[in-house]
Amino acid sequence: MLDRLGSQFETASASYAAEHGIERDRDWFVLKMQEEMGELTQAWNKLSGRGRTHGKSEDELVSQMADETADLLGHVLLFAHHHNLDLSSAIERKWRFQVGL
Repeated sequence: MLDRLGSQFETASASYAAEHGIERDRDWFVLKMQEEMGELTQAWNKLSGRGRTHGKSEDELVSQMADETADLLGHVLLFAHHHNLDLSSAIERKWRFQVGL
């Protein structure tokens, strides 16, 4: 499942990069994960009262946090896909359960 999901993110990301003239070199993948982690942190800060909400409701802030979490997950999977990392095996080794999804 993780491989299939990673491939789907790869297709979407490659298309977006081509459309906008973005070069996805080796550094780009790790830098995008860092960028998305920053955006997730910013969303969390707003939701937890540590940042300006700009009038957004709690539901809107939760939705924003979900969006940023999805972006982060996508970029983790892109990083793994680009570097041929076997996340399923790593999860089984590190977390001690079978992915099997």
